[in-house]
Amino acid sequence: MTDSQSSENAIDRFFGIGEAGSTVRREVVGGLTTFATMSYIIFVQPTVLSAAGMPFGSVLLATCFSAAFASILMGFLARYPFAQAPGMGQNFLFAFTVCAPVGMGGMGFSWQAGLFIVLCSGIIFLTLSFFQFREKVVDVLPACLKHSIGPGIGLFIAFVGLQWGGIIVHSPSTMVQMGSFHTGPALLTTGGTLLIVALLARGIRGAILIGILGTAGVGVATGVVPYSYEPFEFSVETFFRLSPSEALASWPNALLAIGLFFFLDLFDTVGTLVGVGAQGGFLDEEGRLKRANQAFISDASGSCFGALCGTSTVTTYVESATGIAAGARTGLAAVVTGLSFLAAIVLAPVVRIVGEDVGPAFYGEEAGVQISMYPAVAPALITVGCLMMTPLRKVNWDDYTESFPAFLTVVGMVLGYGITEGIALGCISYVLIKGLSGQWRDVHPILAIIALALILRYAFLMA
Repeated sequence: MTDSQSSENAIDRFFGIGEAGSTVRREVVGGLTTFATMSYIIFVQPTVLSAAGMPFGSVLLATCFSAAFASILMGFLARYPFAQAPGMGQNFLFAFTVCAPVGMGGMGFSWQAGLFIVLCSGIIFLTLSFFQFREKVVDVLPACLKHSIGPGIGLFIAFVGLQWGGIIVHSPSTMVQMGSFHTGPALLTTGGTLLIVALLARGIRGAILIGILGTAGVGVATGVVPYSYEPFEFSVETFFRLSPSEALASWPNALLAIGLFFFLDLFDTVGTLVGVGAQGGFLDEEGRLKRANQAFISDASGSCFGALCGTSTVTTYVESATGIAAGARTGLAAVVTGLSFLAAIVLAPVVRIVGEDVGPAFYGEEAGVQISMYPAVAPALITVGCLMMTPLRKVNWDDYTESFPAFLTVVGMVLGYGITEGIALGCISYVLIKGLSGQWRDVHPILAIIALALILRYAFLMA
């Protein structure tokens, strides 16, 4: 037996690759696929946090380091193919609410104080993870919600993919409408989607990764996706620059900010783990995710590490579903994704091709709305959205106390534009409908408390 074979066998045994019905090659392809679909965050995160006055090059480093740390920890500790990085939504909350000037509707914190607030929320999550609080949240979710969270996420990321491809665009009168197929991004997205689906239909492994790379290549060749080698000026100005004193001086607002990050990260992570876990077949017969606590610890540790480096809350990414669709079933895929983020620091100009936002070049600003478009990634999201629809067949559509909460979960994620909103509507409606129909025994007491907390969130935190 050669050294390479011995190493491969050791990796197989540690991650349980053969037991999961996978191969090392399949895990590597899955990890690279996940990285390709979420690589946009490397450049989007610094752009968003720049609005809070944070240096672009330092946030880019912080994003790559925190994503690598959290994803690799997830791979080794929880052994699931779930990748992590600073979350979309949390970054906007950080830049445009917590760190925005008071005169512009923000809380007026500096980014240094904002990082301390993120660290506090991460420490709280880490502490609660040791008490298995978030694992209990997963366990008390009723079957109808567990069967609808995955499809809801699928439809949500497909909707995002359609937007990123310019197929669905903003409309001042109807909010959204069909885009023009006379634009490069829409044609590129359509062709890339057809390519991926055709490859999947032919049973070709790595179809999604091939589709992403092929779409990016055609985009560069046709000029739809611009490419120019621009070196980045890296720095560590945001590393260990937290300001506890400023946050503590305005502790009422700091507590409110921690509460906002708490709700966003709690339900985003719970929803992603349940939804993507169901797609990968990781849930047991009772709908429970084995090693869920290790996954939550990885998530919370990533947020703490990210805050110390200089970035907003780190969370589990729904784009992990693309890697799972490509065949990933173990933590090796998450490790590959994490290592890819480290490699992206050196290869940033090349990686930028896949994560390039071409929206401003084609649409600029319309009706005050900044259009963002990532046509190289969009086909993968649209395709995976379709693949995640299957669990809806398990919902009991003849029982309104089960079907309506499931329906609101899916609709809430898409139209509310967030995983948290879908889960919130699903939980609240489930408790209220079961109660009004005299079926209180079906409602777990913890779920009732969660529903009450979510109602209070809408009443006060989102007033």
